Amino acid sequence: MSYYETLGVSSSASAEEIKKGYRKMAMKYHPDRNPGDKAAEDKFKAAAEAYEVLGDPEKRQIYDRYGKEGLTNRGYHGPGNAEDIFSNFGDIFEDLFGFGGGGQRRQKNGPIPGSDLRYDLSISFMEAIHGVNKEIDITKPETCWTCEGTGLRPGYQSKTCSSCNGRGQVLRAQGFFRLSTTCPQCQGAGEIITDPCQDCGGNGLINKKKKVSLKIPAGVDTGARMRLQGEGQGGRKGGHAGDLYVILHVDAHELFERNGEDIFYTLPISMVQATLGATIDILTVHGTKPIAIAKGTQTNDTFTLKGEGVPSLRGHGRGNMTVIFKVLTPTGLTKKQEELLREFAGDEENDQKNKPEEEGFFQKLFH
Repeated sequence: MSYYETLGVSSSASAEEIKKGYRKMAMKYHPDRNPGDKAAEDKFKAAAEAYEVLGDPEKRQIYDRYGKEGLTNRGYHGPGNAEDIFSNFGDIFEDLFGFGGGGQRRQKNGPIPGSDLRYDLSISFMEAIHGVNKEIDITKPETCWTCEGTGLRPGYQSKTCSSCNGRGQVLRAQGFFRLSTTCPQCQGAGEIITDPCQDCGGNGLINKKKKVSLKIPAGVDTGARMRLQGEGQGGRKGGHAGDLYVILHVDAHELFERNGEDIFYTLPISMVQATLGATIDILTVHGTKPIAIAKGTQTNDTFTLKGEGVPSLRGHGRGNMTVIFKVLTPTGLTKKQEELLREFAGDEENDQKNKPEEEGFFQKLFH
């Protein structure tokens, strides 16, 4: 059977038709879809062999002119074992099954980007409201300057890993080569460093302390994440550095509570202030502001200060501050104060004669 017949295409098929033919056969006879089926395994290998030839313009030309013998005379002996098939045609298996069929190939000596790092930072309530510039101390792996992240002693070269032939992964038998794992000898690098850099010990990275500055905007809250590009782990073999993510945690305040962009403040006031009304200065997150306490104010009554809340991170002004009044019951009255209150309570009792269902404030006070 010719290679063309193996893939179910004509000898004049285009490169795209040949690829489609191979995709069809690979899907039909893939070992994972035919566990324990030796015939399907043989057809899968045959399709791979046919595609390796017909999918290569130079090999196809030799095959068309001289047949398989012409390829053999030029040193071609087929795709080899299943590991080679999965490795050579990993892009096709990824299209078919969503993964490389035998694990994605690792590009030998390719750049290795650094990992992202996390740093948790606590800031005060007021720092979150107004914004603040911070400088943090971190220790992170940075690219070794001596070997430039290769892990090699300058002037030396690495050797291809003999266990995985430089692929960084090996296939372990489960039925028919179904499991791809990181090569235990080279740890997925595809190479072995026999002459490591003396500064980093062959790792390509060195831990270094560094001060990092960041500008925290006004209005942040707990859970806010700030990204500092390139301040993460250093890259190896020419890879770019990762990023540093600073996660903010805002401390609680002894007076104020926050809900989004709004501030809430429970303000104790005296019975006299609640009864007669008053104008007082109170502390807000933006300084001291006057508020008017209305006559007859009750506990849990509120007063709203527009625009005295948290700045919007989107630049849409500020939230509000809500003052929640808490009327304090007087204690430790002098004899004169008590007499005056009882006299007032008597007047209040007369006012309540026509409203027996209601109980006056001073009646409650002296129960």
